[in-house]
Amino acid sequence: MKHTRERFDAAAYLLCSLLLAATLLLCVCAGSVAIPLSDTVAAIAATLRGVQPPEGVAGAIILSVRLPRVLCVALTGASLSLCGAAMQGLLRNPLADGSTLGVSSGASLGAVIALALGISIPGLPLAGTAVLAMGCAFLSLLLILSLAYALDRSLATQSIILIGVIFSMFASSLISLIIAFAPERARTITFWTMGSLSGSNYAQALLLAGALLLCGAAILGRTRELNAFAVGEDNARHVGVNVRRVKLVLLTAVSALIGVCVSVGGTIGFVGLVVPHMARMIVGSNHARLLPASLFSGAIFLLLADLAARTLLSPIELPIGVVTSLVGAAAFVLIFYRTRKGR
Repeated sequence: MKHTRERFDAAAYLLCSLLLAATLLLCVCAGSVAIPLSDTVAAIAATLRGVQPPEGVAGAIILSVRLPRVLCVALTGASLSLCGAAMQGLLRNPLADGSTLGVSSGASLGAVIALALGISIPGLPLAGTAVLAMGCAFLSLLLILSLAYALDRSLATQSIILIGVIFSMFASSLISLIIAFAPERARTITFWTMGSLSGSNYAQALLLAGALLLCGAAILGRTRELNAFAVGEDNARHVGVNVRRVKLVLLTAVSALIGVCVSVGGTIGFVGLVVPHMARMIVGSNHARLLPASLFSGAIFLLLADLAARTLLSPIELPIGVVTSLVGAAAFVLIFYRTRKGR
């Protein structure tokens, strides 16, 4: 993981995979009921081999509650972090993220509409919320970038962030209005908007894995183009990059991935802002290294944040979005300060 390496090599993948596996095991073992590592490994190994896992409370907690949850948390963290790194590279803006640009708010609005109206697709109970969240996320991003371009054709950081904040406030107002007209679902929607992956199941993990596989492949396959964008759109055109097509592919993939994450876990802010910035300080700005590093780091970061949400005030569980926002708000100020100071 040195700055001189052009790509994320096998040794780096192995190291990150081991760190991720260790964090996953820690998060499955720890909680309001501590489970020995040996029991955790035995239950998971038995399930992978297709044999009956050991009976008892520990096995039920591991396989029915904690394992699907930590899988959803890891996949969500990896997806949000990858999206943040891609958006920062595409917009040449270290403050770009689904939260700061209002994309997450747009996705939340779509998901809340689906929850309030009970929109679903027959045979696919999760699809209605996911489709509406993805659509609203993409439309929100297009609207924000269009307004920013109309006001400031240079797409300066301040313009994008300002419009993103304004749009987030507008979306939050619409969500509050929906809650007012759907009081019977107010508690569920309010807790969901704070971000929580409690009660996650394997179907949601499969949905997240499928979205990350498809959209993540589209993003990871554009490392050369993102490196060209780092110098400017004109430079990208000169080296043969189809700027309009690459933008459309990346924005569509990012919006779809954020929409799926929001439909499953609610609004979990600042993961895409904090983690890519930390990864960039370690591996450099080459997207061939940055994107894979952000993916692994995002999974580990959100797993640890979820563990803190479950254990800090046990037996009370904090929404995971509260933990990430507390960390992200401080990091946002630091990144903004360093960006302004660098200029």
